[in-house]
Amino acid sequence: MSENINAPQTAAADDEIDLRELFSAIWQGKWIIAGTSFVFAVLAVIYALSLPNIYKSEALLSPVSQDGGLSIPGQLGGLAALAGVNLGGGANDKTTLAIEVLKSRDFIGRFIEKYDLFIPVMAAEGWNRGSDSLIIDSDIFNTETNEWVRNVKVPFSPKPSIQETYTEFMKLLSVSQDKTSGMVTLSLQHYSPYLAKDWADKLVLEINEDMRNRELIEAQRSISYLNEQINQTNLADARAMLFSLVEEQTKTLMLANVRSEYVFKTVDPALIAERKSKPSRMLICILLVLIGCVVATFIVVIKHFSFK
Repeated sequence: MSENINAPQTAAADDEIDLRELFSAIWQGKWIIAGTSFVFAVLAVIYALSLPNIYKSEALLSPVSQDGGLSIPGQLGGLAALAGVNLGGGANDKTTLAIEVLKSRDFIGRFIEKYDLFIPVMAAEGWNRGSDSLIIDSDIFNTETNEWVRNVKVPFSPKPSIQETYTEFMKLLSVSQDKTSGMVTLSLQHYSPYLAKDWADKLVLEINEDMRNRELIEAQRSISYLNEQINQTNLADARAMLFSLVEEQTKTLMLANVRSEYVFKTVDPALIAERKSKPSRMLICILLVLIGCVVATFIVVIKHFSFK
């Protein structure tokens, strides 16, 4: 009976002894832990300093409000929808569509080809502030011969494809919309702050132009279709409504031709970043030193108990 009473006290004493032994083992190996942590600290500093700076340029955009369309009842409403006429309430849908087009493979692919972004996206590995020039990876692109020299397997070729470049470009691009205010933030990151700003400006310009051209084509097709329907009907009320639809589409043509900022209006334009956005070298050093300390402590404890 007495053995059962003393059992918890013995277990507690064993736990206390084990905890003391653990701290004792760590203390005995303190120089190993300190030395390992120091080595990790040196490696962390070297690694952090080897990382190139990346700059981010942001533009704040406001969706351009669209005027409400006509309220058309009955069969004429279906006819208007068939002709592609906006019947009102489509501003949010147009903004969502513009954002998705902006991130699409087709749009970004055409953007990459138009401005020849293959080298700065796929071959750049840094930026020289003094000469304002990109540092090109010689294993990917030879600047002396202007040839792509990267070693890849089939079906890839030395020169990156549109799909490859699109994938890398999307890592640099971020587009988000605030659900409350509806404002759209477009940001681009790159080694060169000048390129980041330039690409952000051009993306806003190109998406407005792309959406404007889409609206122009749709409005012209709608007007042609509605004119055909006007010629085929003799009902005065129907003809009057169709003429109203043509007027609505003519208004769309006028706005598309007049507005340069057709979908997104720039509220706060992109700027050339003066400070890097990443990497956070101090955070990298702290994390690597902590990892080194934990690894060294673990090795010291395992070594102590294994020999014991």
